[in-house]
Amino acid sequence: MAEFELVADGLRFPEGPVAMPDGSIVLVEIEPGRITRVWPDGRKETVAEPGGGPNGLAMGPDGKLYCCNNGGFDWNESNGMLAPHGIASDYTGGRIERIDPDTGAVEILYQSGDHGVTLRGPNDIVFDAHGGFWFTDHGKVDYDKRCHDVVGIFYAKADGSFIEEVVFPSNNPNGVGLSPDGSALYAAETYTCRLMKFNVTTPGKVAPDAGPGGPGIPLYRPAGYKFFDSLGMEESGNICVATIGESGISVISPTGELVEFVATPDIFTTNICFGGEDMRDAYITLSGTGKLVKTRWARPGLKLQY
Repeated sequence: MAEFELVADGLRFPEGPVAMPDGSIVLVEIEPGRITRVWPDGRKETVAEPGGGPNGLAMGPDGKLYCCNNGGFDWNESNGMLAPHGIASDYTGGRIERIDPDTGAVEILYQSGDHGVTLRGPNDIVFDAHGGFWFTDHGKVDYDKRCHDVVGIFYAKADGSFIEEVVFPSNNPNGVGLSPDGSALYAAETYTCRLMKFNVTTPGKVAPDAGPGGPGIPLYRPAGYKFFDSLGMEESGNICVATIGESGISVISPTGELVEFVATPDIFTTNICFGGEDMRDAYITLSGTGKLVKTRWARPGLKLQY
């Protein structure tokens, strides 16, 4: 197992880490509905409290944080492990929020019904070179009603003027990323544990017939009982997918080979982001035990657009 340095603990299901220029990491704590800044010395401060279920997070072209808010989960906690369980009893609806990291002001950029779209559980987000962003909707499981949402992958503009469901249906997509040249969109499906590739044709559009059943090309799927969560990109084009069950990060090449598996000590290993001058500082969220850890990565991560 790689050597991990503890950056912070006591977090309540952290996800969506963003490496900031000042050396801090801004992340979400899903359970309390909070955006938190973690400093290198482990000090934590609240950036904003949007409520619901803040999930994926990305820096936009305007210096604001863009947040996928899933509307909230119910939770189970036992044996020192916190885990989401179904839809929140006070579910507030899926939405995309714009957050001022300086003031903590929260603005709803898109919500269900806007431009005719349905948002159930927005999950993860990535900006492209054109100032727009892709995001996944993971959907919700309602155990009382015995139903599971059918969801998709969206593209939207940062100014609030445009949102479209580009891929529908999709199998509960979670992590999302773009290849270094922007020509490929990757999405990790949680329950099928598949990494899917989509060929980007123009900003916000994918080839409709790239795969045998439509736009998606199944790139990789591990053996065994595992689940995929979020993902991060390497500068080389490798895709680093957080893998639940096996507990770690699966590094997959653009052609679908497993490059390596980096084991971690938390079954709910959910996210990875890269920072540092050489982009080899990897920050990983160990969500079940509420920790943010850091390790030196074998290869540089991809610098994000903003």
